[in-house]
Amino acid sequence: MFSEVAIAERNSCLIGYRMLKTEFLAAERPDSRSLLIMLHGLGDSIAGYRWLPPALDLPWLNYLLVNAPEEYYGGYSWYDFAGDIVPGVNRSKKLLAELLDAQKEKGFPPDQITLGGFSQGCLMSLETGLRYPHRLAGIVGISGYVCDPEGLIKELSPRAKQQRVLVTHGFQDPIIPFAQVKKQIGMLKDAGLNIEWHEFAKPHTIAGAEELEVIRNFIVKGHGENAK
Repeated sequence: MFSEVAIAERNSCLIGYRMLKTEFLAAERPDSRSLLIMLHGLGDSIAGYRWLPPALDLPWLNYLLVNAPEEYYGGYSWYDFAGDIVPGVNRSKKLLAELLDAQKEKGFPPDQITLGGFSQGCLMSLETGLRYPHRLAGIVGISGYVCDPEGLIKELSPRAKQQRVLVTHGFQDPIIPFAQVKKQIGMLKDAGLNIEWHEFAKPHTIAGAEELEVIRNFIVKGHGENAK
């Protein structure tokens, strides 16, 4: 899908005292300003999402794959899921907000950035994107949950109700209970957030072509005339 000229460009983004390692995969169209930032789940890494660009098959879209800040058994973690998750979530929110700001300086305007993630990455996408002060092209959350729905609602950015949000989950998920997530999303929708919710007969994974089509259509719609 990507030409030799647009081979993955690796870089490390120094933010505060942490380093977020990223990998940039350039679109086939050299003038494209559209970007998908993808956040992995617990124990995964950049390597776990290199399959995504060819699977989505959107040649006009650039990709930024990101490693979480903490090492975790050969992969990385966005927060300590076994204890109090709040300190780690807050730290990672700050890192990701600054990463979003850095993309603007590189020529990717916020309204042409989709922020997405799986599992822990889903949580971080929602927690960061809905507090971010600029409107994004969209927020995609796959098989994850919200840290503190009530707290998030209190801290929504002035742009939060203008954000387009896609959340998908499997009712066979053995890791993150379906009913708990559906209740949380209901609370966010009741608070006025524009959330598109999709349920799949899947465990804790991405449900193949069917779910990818939902994600693809959501991304295309968010990027408007630039999605060509």
